[in-house]
Amino acid sequence: MPSRAQALALYMRFGCIVTLGLAELNTECYTANGADYRGCQNRTSDHGGKPCLFWSETFQHPYNTLKYPNGEGGLGNHNYCRNPDNDVRPWCYIAEHEDGVYWKYCDISTCHMPGYLGCFKDNGDPPPLSGSSETSNKLTIQTCIKFCRNKRFKLAGMESGYACFCGNDADYWRHGEANSTECNHVCFGDHTQPCGGDGRINIFDAMIGACGGNYSMDAGIIYSPDFPDNYASGRVCYWTIQVPGASLIRFDFTLFDIRDSSDMVEFLDGRSNNVLARFDGRNRPHDSLNVSASFVILYFYSDRVNQAEGFAVLYKAIKDDPQTQPPANKNDLNMSDVLIEKVGSGTNVARSSKILYFITASPNQPNQNMPVWTIYALAALLTLTVIAMVSKILLHLTIKSRRIPAQNSSENCNQQSPSEPWVITYKPSTILFFKKKLKDQHGDRSPLVGD
Repeated sequence: MPSRAQALALYMRFGCIVTLGLAELNTECYTANGADYRGCQNRTSDHGGKPCLFWSETFQHPYNTLKYPNGEGGLGNHNYCRNPDNDVRPWCYIAEHEDGVYWKYCDISTCHMPGYLGCFKDNGDPPPLSGSSETSNKLTIQTCIKFCRNKRFKLAGMESGYACFCGNDADYWRHGEANSTECNHVCFGDHTQPCGGDGRINIFDAMIGACGGNYSMDAGIIYSPDFPDNYASGRVCYWTIQVPGASLIRFDFTLFDIRDSSDMVEFLDGRSNNVLARFDGRNRPHDSLNVSASFVILYFYSDRVNQAEGFAVLYKAIKDDPQTQPPANKNDLNMSDVLIEKVGSGTNVARSSKILYFITASPNQPNQNMPVWTIYALAALLTLTVIAMVSKILLHLTIKSRRIPAQNSSENCNQQSPSEPWVITYKPSTILFFKKKLKDQHGDRSPLVGD
């Protein structure tokens, strides 16, 4: 697994040709003034430029391998562009011509962190980004992006090495775009980073490193929260990757730095929310991960200790040619029946884990929740049942404890024995007591006792 420096080579480090999973992401660039550039460009320009001379053959000039035999400034037995004298950008010696010019700058792109939108002119009326701003002698690209993100702005810009601007201005380019070399003032807080220039502003997408997001493009890259800084504690984030028409999505980690088994990255089936694969400090990804689905959820959790640099994962959706697809039949698996294909060995796929979160169902699946009116009806029925049971218990206790008074107003009182039975009739609002008469005594009289 590449280290952090190797992963960031995609945007901001040096190296010959850096490949991080997708051929279209190959790049070569330099940071700040290119003093640390160690790329392989050996012409002043890729298109019609002049070839560079070997540093081991330029003894007539100040910089050569005889004077700097230990690789100082990146010099060696090669003819790659370098910046050994700390100039504004990399250069190289060329064959002398009639005009006496014997060196030229190399036309190499400037490296930038993820989310870089470009270098733009700032005429100040109005400014490209009209939101919050601050100045700092410790300004870096990361601190400015974090400042703007905390202020809930989508764009962050650095100017003159110490000024940070935020905004949501869709027309941030209205004053015109400038050459990237005009935005090479070093950041006051990190001299290896470019932070704009005088009247020139570097603008970044502040949503890079956000906790969660939705992706629908055929290819992209997802970063851990707070990237490129270490992820914070107590993070619970998820990203949805839903590419219509995709039959397979391939994932390649270009950076994976998670320290313990509590912090984890999980891939879930977007339809059923089933855990498909889990990676943490003990179970690290070693190869590509292919998921046969068009909807995948990437979940990240961090505890309160052992924060680290995080992850960067490239995804690439593969779409089948509709003309080559066989007709569907009843034996075809649903998209929710996700097949995981592991390329190589070392990844524990479909490993179960304790789910510490709740993710809503896919919007494409039918909602099977119980209707609201049914819930209310069941609740009312349950309430009435409880009331009836309580009433019955209270009634039983009341009758059991009540003492029946002696009756002396009836002419039959003296003829009754103490053991004569009583009949109790219960009505909703009245309780009536009846004496049960013997068949041979006043059988034609009403059994009602009392008035």
